[in-house]
Parts: sequence; structure tokens; C-alpha cells
Amino acid sequence: MRRFVLVSSILVVLISIAYYHSNLQSLLHQSSLLFDWTFGSSTSKSPNTNINTNITTDTIPSGKQQQHQQQQPPMLNTLKNTMSKTLHNAKITPHRSSARGHSDHGWLNTYHSFSFADWYNPKFGSFGSLRVLNEDRVKANSGFPTHPHRDFEIFSYILSGELTHRDSMLKKGAEGGQSDRFYRMHRGDVQFTTGGTGIAHSEFNEHNKDTVHFLQIWALPWKRGLTPRYHTQHFDDEEKRKGFVTILSPLKGGVDATREQEKAAEATIPGTIPIHADFVMGAGIIAPNSTFEWNVGAKATDATKRKVYVHLTMTQGGKAKIRVDGRDDAVLEEGDGAFVEVVNAGDKLAIESVGEADAEVVVLDTA
Repeated sequence: MRRFVLVSSILVVLISIAYYHSNLQSLLHQSSLLFDWTFGSSTSKSPNTNINTNITTDTIPSGKQQQHQQQQPPMLNTLKNTMSKTLHNAKITPHRSSARGHSDHGWLNTYHSFSFADWYNPKFGSFGSLRVLNEDRVKANSGFPTHPHRDFEIFSYILSGELTHRDSMLKKGAEGGQSDRFYRMHRGDVQFTTGGTGIAHSEFNEHNKDTVHFLQIWALPWKRGLTPRYHTQHFDDEEKRKGFVTILSPLKGGVDATREQEKAAEATIPGTIPIHADFVMGAGIIAPNSTFEWNVGAKATDATKRKVYVHLTMTQGGKAKIRVDGRDDAVLEEGDGAFVEVVNAGDKLAIESVGEADAEVVVLDTA
């Protein structure tokens, strides 16, 4: 009985040390020895025997990982899951691809993470300023003809193929070269529209054979009646493979931006597209067994209390997977998303690639 009390006390001390110093591997090693010593495991020896028990699933052949995990005491598995989290207070809720709205119109195959068009789900209306996240595939020689937008910030993130953006005031064949009003977009390009008081454009796949795959995202601006405007910018894959690249950040001057600041259209983070919202977008391409960290708020937002939506794009035929914040109940497959709540500006959100192929991840950070 005394030895049990002593061991329990030691475990409490080890847990406390690991909590403050993130020394998970040492904790698991010592805890495993203590369990074996206390409860007399038939497959292990006492802490004084000369045997290497410092084994993690990273060093175990893949065929034996599951067996090793099953042999760990239940308390250790719980402890491991708890200690792997870096944001202990965060609430993370997966949004499975199967729960999205889906329509296949032949020319358009589209998935809706939030209520859109004729698909409505009261659980998925909006998330902070984020209102729409559609993952679309549009076949060649088809697309969205001229249509209006008003009082939304709308942006298209191209994953593959070609998508032509054309303002309604420009006639086909008389565009005068590429500009923010006319642009043939390819992988890595982002086209951004401030709907404001009203604007009309088309988004059409004018390629003769290739399907275009892209995300279309809408955010609510911080006020209505803004001056309509377009922005188009390219973001290299090479940079996205090094870490999360910031795509959008708030307009300098914020909600009270002057006319001069609106005209200058400078974003809080240099090299990004300005958005009229307390909102940041990032994108990264994470190789298997690698981890990227998203700095919540990106040192560019006003509100300290944040929400982050994480989306894993459908680009690898189901071979990509990610784990959010080290949580086994937040492993996402392609097309899945995750609502991350109860986080603050400056928190580090870890995204780990745990699949067989590179994971292209988009993070949408909102007040």
C-alpha cells in the first residue's frame, strides 16, 4: 500500500513537470517503468534491469505500432493524448467532409462547408466573419457567367487548372492585357473582390480541356457601402512548403480607414492582399511527418479573442491527412475542416501532416 501511495505521488510530480516543461517522452518512459514496477507486468522488468524501454511509435516498425499502443496502460494513453495538446483550453470540433453540402451539376461539382445556394444547415451558417467556403471543380468551357456581388469580401484560391476573372465592363477579346479587372488565374493565384456598393464579374474556365479546382471564400466586411475593388496576386508553392504563408490581412487603418488609405489599399502585413475585416488567411503545403504552426492573429488583428477554421483541400486523392493541435480526435482527411475556438492572438496552432502525401491546408482566422 505504501509503495502504491509513493508511486502515485511520483506520478503526480512527473505530470506537473511535464505540463510545465512539455517533457512528454521522458514522462512516458518513466511512467511506463513505474507501472511495470508497481503492477508487475509480465513483459517488463523492474526499473533497475538493463533494458531499453524508451520506445515511441516513431521508432517502431509500422506493423508493430498498433500492438505497442495496445500494450500501453489506459492511463498512459490518456496522459499521452492530454500532454500532446499545446492549446489546452481550445475547443476543436471537426467538420467532416460528409457533413458538407454537395451538388454535382455536371459542369460544376461543388462542396459547401457553410450553408449556400439551395443547401441549408443551421449548424453551419457562419463562423465569425467567415460566411462561405466552397470547394469547386468547374469543367472546361464552363463557369459562372456575369453576376453581381454586394457587401461581401470574396476571394478565389486556385488549386489547379485555369480560371478567368473578367469585370462586367470588359468585353471578351478587348481586355487590354492582364489586370485586376481581367486575369487568367492558375495554381497559386488568388483573386479578391470587395463587393461594396455593387460590382459584377464573371469567373469562367475558358480552357479547352482542363477542369479548374479552386476554393471560393466569402467574408463579411466590417461595414457596408465600401468602394468596390479587385486584387489579384500570386503566392509560390515553394514558400508554402516552408511554413504557412499569409495570404490576406486587414486593410491598414481598419474600420476607420481614410479615403487615402482605401485608395492606397495597403494590407497590415506587407505582401498580402488587404481585406475589410478583422480576418487573416494563411496557406501551407505540409510534407508527411512535418508540422507547421499558425500564429493565431498573425500579429495583425484587433480582437485578441479569435476563432480559426482549418480546411484540408482535396488535392491528393485521399492520401493527405492532418492532426490539429496534436489531438487524436482532430485528425482530418481531405475535405474535412475544423472549428478552433477559445484561442487568443499569439497562440500557436500546430498542424501536423500524418498522411502519405503533402497536405495543402488553408487557415481562416477571424474575430
